[in-house]
Amino acid sequence: MSDLLERLGGISPERVLLHPAPGTATEADLLEVHRATKRLCELVERTLVEKGMGYRESLLAMAIASALRAFILPRNLGLVTGESGMMRLMAGLVRIPDVAFVSWERIPGRRVPEQPIPQLAPDLAVEVLSKSNTPREMRRKLAEYFDLGIRLAWLVDPAARTVAVHTSPQNARTLSESEILDGGDVLPGFTLPLRELFAELDRHGA
Repeated sequence: MSDLLERLGGISPERVLLHPAPGTATEADLLEVHRATKRLCELVERTLVEKGMGYRESLLAMAIASALRAFILPRNLGLVTGESGMMRLMAGLVRIPDVAFVSWERIPGRRVPEQPIPQLAPDLAVEVLSKSNTPREMRRKLAEYFDLGIRLAWLVDPAARTVAVHTSPQNARTLSESEILDGGDVLPGFTLPLRELFAELDRHGA
């Protein structure tokens, strides 16, 4: 188990499901766990790994997804999914970006997939970091994403109020709260002021 945890990026053992046993899990197990317990897991090395996600992370993910949908839907550029949108990146590897954009060109038949876990590599993947995520875990995810054809990744850090914009695992620029996030070559014309995004964390009742 210690070797597995290291390969997964030094994550906490609490995030690794023991039933089914690590090294034996399938996509069917992944779907059954979600159906029975509502736990969101990814399938990595035939092991179910629970996603690190909390209320504040979900709030930011929803805000990003809403901004993306407002830009993408009127232009009919493709599909936007949220934190339950499972994607098979390759056989035995299922990831769930907190937010993802997939262009119609990448979607078979240019129709919404009917499978619960379609084989897709998104154009854009967004990961909102939680306390349970480790730097090595995120480096592994980035390597997988870009190896399998992703074009852009945003790593959103709620604690630091920054967004790391990756065009490759190694090539990144970090934007502060005072800057504006844009869609680059993937979504030309899309912009999101980060001050507005992170203001979601400061909202309160009258």
